[in-house]
Amino acid sequence: MNVPEHLLTRLRPWRDSPAWVVALSGGLDSSALLYALASLSCEHQLPPLRAIHVHHGLQPAADSWPAHCERLCRSLGVPLHIARVQVAPGGSVEQAAREARYAALGRALGAGDVLITGQHRDDQAETLLLRLLRGAGVRGAAAMPVQRPLGAGLLVRPLLDISREAMLAYARGVGLDWVEDPSNADARYSRNYLRQQIMGPLQARWPAACANLARSAAHFAEAVTLLDELALEDLATAQAGAPLPWLPLPSLALAPLRGLSEARQRNAIRAWLAPLGRQPDTDHWAGWAALRDAAPDAAPIWALADGALYRAGDRAWWLAGPWLHTPPPPPVWALPGQALDLPGNGQAFWRGPVPAGTFEVRYREGGERLALAGRGSRDLKRLLNEAGMPGFVRGRLPLLFLDGQLVAVANLPRLRVLEGELCWRPPTIDRCLR
Repeated sequence: MNVPEHLLTRLRPWRDSPAWVVALSGGLDSSALLYALASLSCEHQLPPLRAIHVHHGLQPAADSWPAHCERLCRSLGVPLHIARVQVAPGGSVEQAAREARYAALGRALGAGDVLITGQHRDDQAETLLLRLLRGAGVRGAAAMPVQRPLGAGLLVRPLLDISREAMLAYARGVGLDWVEDPSNADARYSRNYLRQQIMGPLQARWPAACANLARSAAHFAEAVTLLDELALEDLATAQAGAPLPWLPLPSLALAPLRGLSEARQRNAIRAWLAPLGRQPDTDHWAGWAALRDAAPDAAPIWALADGALYRAGDRAWWLAGPWLHTPPPPPVWALPGQALDLPGNGQAFWRGPVPAGTFEVRYREGGERLALAGRGSRDLKRLLNEAGMPGFVRGRLPLLFLDGQLVAVANLPRLRVLEGELCWRPPTIDRCLR
């Protein structure tokens, strides 16, 4: 297998990218990857090439790796950035190190940059087995994708159909040096145990085991693509017609989803939740059924790892971040002609002439009444019911009082007794980058 030519073919779609960035650990695979790309750049018109080394500092041996990466990059004329990260304590060291590494790699990418990593076919086979042993579904069994968004750019794995043996042969053929991670010999880590104790016997019995496992992962990835396309079709109607255009929260109408099979419902919800946070595991899907099938006047909550789904009427709303906490009372509005920052609750502002008197913004406590022309004094709770205001919004909806009297409700121009309008920009939710 000609590694450079293979790379040139696999990376053809990204030849016009602003930059190619190699994730350089200093080990065999990433070192061979960088060497091959640097060699190709001497012969072909390629994007500017640079490298990044993420230093975790988890073991003494790692302290020498940045110097090795610097020597390699200097010899190839490739700029190198060394990113030092702290690994969060507790839980899985492997997972925490991986999250810290990809976070650092994502931060190093500019808009449109392509991060190129050295994972190969054997890595893919091991990933598939590990995920199957953890009970993964189709999406997990797709193992590592060839490409995915990362930061402002894209992560690409062009070597997933190249074997470890081919990478080793190439590195030796060009006289390349690389570092060896001592932790790779520690069988307490699941991947190392699989590599040392399982893959050898598997390949002794089935020589094409790695190639076949990687091929299966590609089949699963194709199935995921089809499932995603189906989910987009199923979500199209459910996502349409959000009743409150000013409310920046993802939401779904439940009626279109009820007509689908249970499996299609779960597939659609997984796709919808993917950019929002971590997926529910198998045991948590009972929460979806409870939310979906609740009585129309109920307000069930399906709590998940990074947020929660709230039922309001026949619609489910995704709440996360500030929406999961009760905001403190609004501050004094000293200058009604200017916007009022609401701690944990966005911003309010008055549009229109400012009347004489004392302006004050409050949140609902219960018992408020609004005197409307032609309707008399009406209970605010009833007015909000008529407006179809979701329950989770009502406690944080800004109310304007003038000299102690309720005179306007934010974003509901029909609920006012002044010339002008109380406007509210609710807090947004930062979606997860996964």
